[in-house]
Amino acid sequence: MDRSFPAVVLVRIVNAQKASQENQEISPTWCANLHIAIKTGNFHSMKRSLDWRNLQFFLAVARSGSLSEAGRLLGVDHATVGRHIVALEASVGKTLFERHLRGYALTRYGQDLLTTAEAMDREATSVAQASSPAYGLTGTVRINALEGFASFFLASRIGSLLVENPALTIEILTIQQIVALSRRQADIAITVTPSEDDRFVCERLTPYYLCVYATRSYLDREKPIKKPEDFSSHLFSGYVDEMIFMRELDYLGHLGVSRKMVRIQNSSVQAQMEAACSGLCMAVLPTFVAATRPELIPVLPQQVRLERHYWLITRAEEQTSVRISQLCRFIRDEVQKGEKLFRV
Repeated sequence: MDRSFPAVVLVRIVNAQKASQENQEISPTWCANLHIAIKTGNFHSMKRSLDWRNLQFFLAVARSGSLSEAGRLLGVDHATVGRHIVALEASVGKTLFERHLRGYALTRYGQDLLTTAEAMDREATSVAQASSPAYGLTGTVRINALEGFASFFLASRIGSLLVENPALTIEILTIQQIVALSRRQADIAITVTPSEDDRFVCERLTPYYLCVYATRSYLDREKPIKKPEDFSSHLFSGYVDEMIFMRELDYLGHLGVSRKMVRIQNSSVQAQMEAACSGLCMAVLPTFVAATRPELIPVLPQQVRLERHYWLITRAEEQTSVRISQLCRFIRDEVQKGEKLFRV
């Protein structure tokens, strides 16, 4: 069956043919041969110029930003990854990565090849899924999610999807920034703010709520709290200043609590909750997270109840990926089933 190659890559090929020698990107002949090989399934014509394994290593380095991390993902050492990258650069005649102390960054030639390589990856995945429907989804999907959602909701539910898809691997990161998605270090992001970047597709998952929590021992020992203004004289556990990179996470600022009263600072919702459970301080927590610790008591819940929303974000170019679309559907379904949990 004739499979049309993604339009985005065809545009790259046409543009490459029109480019001047000075601005030319990856060789147009090489890209054209790549297009023909994928469309016809005849890869023999490219054997001398392209080792297909090199593209696998290229994608891993482009997504992870380092040889060592790419090697870990592929199960080889960093030197092996480096050899494949050097070989690929030799075959295309261009430098694909800039080498820095902090890792590898794509050059403009690398960005051009990445478009083609990712399209190939999606095509290969689609063919594999279509030819082996009984085997289910395959490969690895990386999710970048807020810690509360990842640790207290998603992690305990993802197992059923893995049982149904024995060749699928799920990686869950709790790095809180959309930058991980924009740098292709994740496939799906779940965050509290939508993206205005047209490279991403954003979907509102669910509202959730946060309250101030403390233990009975803390409330009995410290000054009484009768109105929201009283919070300003109490000790809190909250995010490290540098972690408050969006206003939606500045819960204590919303309550008028000075940063000098946030004397237990960390980057973890779990750690904030444990600090509050110790009876030393209070914390602002998602209600579904605090519900896991019965010793925590909501303080002025009728007066102080913050509303936020979880957003499901994917790259626009991944909308045709069977693997990504089915995982997004799974997350939506689980959120819908657990709707009451988020609205406690």
